[in-house]
Amino acid sequence: MRAWRTPQISVLPASGIAPRLHDTRSGQVQEVVPSTPGRARLYVCGITPYDSTHLGHAATYHAADLMRRALLDAGLEVELAQNVTDVDDPLLERADRDGEDWRDLAARETAKFAGDMEALRILPPQTYRSVSEAMEEIIDLVRRLVAAGRAYQVPTPGAAGEDWYLDLSQDGALGGVSGWDEQQMLEVFAERGGDPDRAGKRGIFDPLLWRAEREGEPAWDAGELGRGRPGWHVECVAIAQEGLGLPFDVQTGGRDLIFPHHDMSASHAAALGEGFATLYPHVGMVAYQGEKMSKSLGNLVFVSELVRQGVDPAAIRLVLMAHHYRSDWEWTDEELSRASTRLAAYRRAAAEPADDSDVVAALRDALRADLDTERALRVLDRWAAGRCPGEDAADAEHRDVDGPGSVPAALDALFGIAL
Repeated sequence: MRAWRTPQISVLPASGIAPRLHDTRSGQVQEVVPSTPGRARLYVCGITPYDSTHLGHAATYHAADLMRRALLDAGLEVELAQNVTDVDDPLLERADRDGEDWRDLAARETAKFAGDMEALRILPPQTYRSVSEAMEEIIDLVRRLVAAGRAYQVPTPGAAGEDWYLDLSQDGALGGVSGWDEQQMLEVFAERGGDPDRAGKRGIFDPLLWRAEREGEPAWDAGELGRGRPGWHVECVAIAQEGLGLPFDVQTGGRDLIFPHHDMSASHAAALGEGFATLYPHVGMVAYQGEKMSKSLGNLVFVSELVRQGVDPAAIRLVLMAHHYRSDWEWTDEELSRASTRLAAYRRAAAEPADDSDVVAALRDALRADLDTERALRVLDRWAAGRCPGEDAADAEHRDVDGPGSVPAALDALFGIAL
């Protein structure tokens, strides 16, 4: 699968200072120390493409983009992998409801997502794989789990074979990311794709590895596993392993993925005898009309619709920057109005080139401090307010327009906003 086009971005001399990110597992803000010197590896969980990109999605991929830019600013080579969950129950149900082939639905919405990411100047992943493209790697991983004695079958009436599940009891790895107890897990497990009441499972949280073919569902030949399709969590493990290798440095995504998805992904890796991610920074939830944005509620604000209405994508990024990536917040028209006003002020200030090395240093420090975009905006607001209009043209010739002291260059390189 081809990702979107890479935006041209300004290049700053490397700072040599690694960013610090909040790790859900430890509860601490920690310096990112790549396991491979000079090369940081990130995985961000991708979309299930049955609807367009809303602001909740945008917040997640914006945060991942800032993590990547902070690592690039440190002078590291950065590799990022991302999946597209184009084989999953919600997508198949939507396609069935609308009388559409699931592949056509997935292709259309994935293309929309790519357009939204390109508009927002999100740097594209180097590894960008859909589940349907990665089926060979996924099947191989499930086979390895079976060979290791970590998988078992559950009787499945009405299917062509039996479902395969991962036995979590053997290493006690579940909860290693979230730190949750069983009661906390049970409160959300079913609504987040789990099947705690499935008859025949050894443990209530054991996750599905391979779903035997049902009539009317897509299925792939998997030899001794039988025809079928994969469970949710094993997909990301296989794509991360292929694109980055295990273990890698950072896994990010929305906070609603902490359990079960990120807990389960780490458990799958543990069952293989591998580590998974070192750090887990998670992104807060975006609300609209008093509720978390969700496709089930329909309270969505779409990036593509905002752009169609003439909203500058840079203003959307400024709305996202106005909230720390770990915080929960609510989208309002007032938020967008404030961001548009800010953008206009920054562009007026950028018309007066200057060497603002101290401002650039403050922006870099804010970004590497767990992506403190709220602080970065305060720095930019002071910069814009203090910019002197009407500078003499002769003086302007001696200003540093694109160098290391250029605020517009730093805003582009560090925060993805082109003035």
